[in-house]
Amino acid sequence: MENYQIKQFEDKGLAHYSYAILADKKVVLVDPARNPQPYYEFAAANEAEIIGVIETHPHADFVSSHLEIHATVGATVYVSDMVGADYPFQAFDEGDEIDLGNGVKLSAIHTPGHSPDSISIVLSHKGEDKAVFTGDTLFIGDVGRPDLREKAGKLQAKREELARSMFHSTRKKLMTLDDDVTVYPAHGSGSLCGKSLSDANSSTIGQEKMSNYALQEMTEEDFVKILLEDQPFIPKYFPYDVALNKQGAPDYKKSLQKVDVLNKNFKPEPGTVIIDGRPSELYRISHLPGAINLMNGEKFETWLGSIVSPNESYYVLAQDEETLQTLIEKAAKIGYELMIKGAFVYEAQDGEKSLKFDKEAFKKDPSAYTIVDIRNESETKNGLVFDSAINIPLPELRERVGEIPQGKPVVVHCAGGYRSAAGSSIIKKDFNGHAVLDMSEAITEFK
Repeated sequence: MENYQIKQFEDKGLAHYSYAILADKKVVLVDPARNPQPYYEFAAANEAEIIGVIETHPHADFVSSHLEIHATVGATVYVSDMVGADYPFQAFDEGDEIDLGNGVKLSAIHTPGHSPDSISIVLSHKGEDKAVFTGDTLFIGDVGRPDLREKAGKLQAKREELARSMFHSTRKKLMTLDDDVTVYPAHGSGSLCGKSLSDANSSTIGQEKMSNYALQEMTEEDFVKILLEDQPFIPKYFPYDVALNKQGAPDYKKSLQKVDVLNKNFKPEPGTVIIDGRPSELYRISHLPGAINLMNGEKFETWLGSIVSPNESYYVLAQDEETLQTLIEKAAKIGYELMIKGAFVYEAQDGEKSLKFDKEAFKKDPSAYTIVDIRNESETKNGLVFDSAINIPLPELRERVGEIPQGKPVVVHCAGGYRSAAGSSIIKKDFNGHAVLDMSEAITEFK
């Protein structure tokens, strides 16, 4: 009988998995999210104490609560010494162990590849390996991308160097574990930390050896080539989060409370970045000049950190107080609550208006429009929806809007309609009254 429990927590917005390992009334967390409350509730429900937090590496795509948990409940933070963490920690490197009692031990193995300082954690029970928490090294159906640590972290490494490390980490460390060892990754489908993650939330070493493209038999050179090709874009916030996680983020609730909530229909000063999180229908009727219509959705935080740089301050608005609080909390998951200049509810009807896309007029003569495709490179590699379209990915649009000619009305599209609201509003800001149209969900009729 197993004398331990593994609880997986999922953040769908960031496709992030974190874990609580419970044994003998003691809990160790692995890669916790920004809000520590669910972990406190888990420990309380099991009348257990959180004694440790393990960070598999300094994360690029979300902010961890490891420092806050340490300060609140006294848990030891375990991380590789190679991270050079700025917070109090216990080095946890190859060969180091945590004994949880009841025959349960957690052992660190050095598995560089996604980052130079990545570790994986093997859970053994009475001497038998049962599970491995692989962080961003091994995913279900994929391995971690090796191109995020060229400009961030204490240890910086070139992508080819890390790709070679990944080849050896998978083959010499992870694939040598027993086939029935359960694999628990830090991310699932939808994460930008890999390119083809499965939507499964766990697997086994044996299953991954059979089905994961990156674990098939190949030369090191072939592995490096395959791993480096077709990786997704790198959001602007990724290096910022690596640095913030290395330092340790401020307490979640206290940081949220510091966000300045302003009066309804506040008028920001000209030239500031405004993120309008309302539905596009409301934005079209009335919006503040220059506001970017990044609608509240499942990937709001990812696109916020892709459009807005971490060195920019911004305002955020929503249609009601509940949604506004949601947007602030989503921003906090990537540490972006720290750059909010002010947050407010917007209901005014006297703002700027946007033209509605006329599908039938467009169908009659697409050549009468400048079409801007804001999908990412990985989405357009098999061709454009419209041959005449200009492709500028949304994360690059603010910097490249000058490449779009102004002679015709501009029509903006993405893959399904969510991103085009943001894209068209970014272009509209720079086009001074020129007709800019959001194709929105109508794009699905042309694909």
